Amino acid sequence: MSSAKPAELKKFVVRLALAVALAAPVAGCFQPMYADRGDGSPTLRDKLNAIEVPPLDIPNGSRNSRLGVELRNKLMFKLYGSATGAPPLYTLKISISTSRSSLIVDPSTQLPTIENYAIDASYQLKDIATGKTVVSGNTFSRVEYDVPGQSQRFARTRAGRDAEDRAVQEIAENINTRLASFFYAGM
Repeated sequence: MSSAKPAELKKFVVRLALAVALAAPVAGCFQPMYADRGDGSPTLRDKLNAIEVPPLDIPNGSRNSRLGVELRNKLMFKLYGSATGAPPLYTLKISISTSRSSLIVDPSTQLPTIENYAIDASYQLKDIATGKTVVSGNTFSRVEYDVPGQSQRFARTRAGRDAEDRAVQEIAENINTRLASFFYAGM
């Protein structure tokens, strides 16, 4: 029995050495996305700071006007952090459309018990100097939420608003990630 343990230990050491030998050639290939490259070129954070996010073109007082302000604020915070943006080199135009649908309806009351809230967004990043679109795309978010009984109308309103906020957060994250990957690939 004592001879089996050194053989197992030897197999483990050989496997570990093989894993280290295979991983060593690619160990220097990984670099944090937001890291300074050290060559004096603008960092990803500098490029994201140069994006201007104008207010969304949504009529004041409409159902989506609050969402437009919320999306702009969340996206600006993701791009700039707690600072303000640098002098803009790019402008980001965003348009959104929303919808709400009932997923499950109570058969006795014919009232929805679960609803789905959807936001579809399209965006265009334009170079201010040339007016040329450098990147554009679409993104979406689908969020479902429970609808309490008819006697809890304020809870239903709050659940809907929370769903809107979660959907806006997801849209802001999607756009920020796509812009960061665009600039990172072009660096």
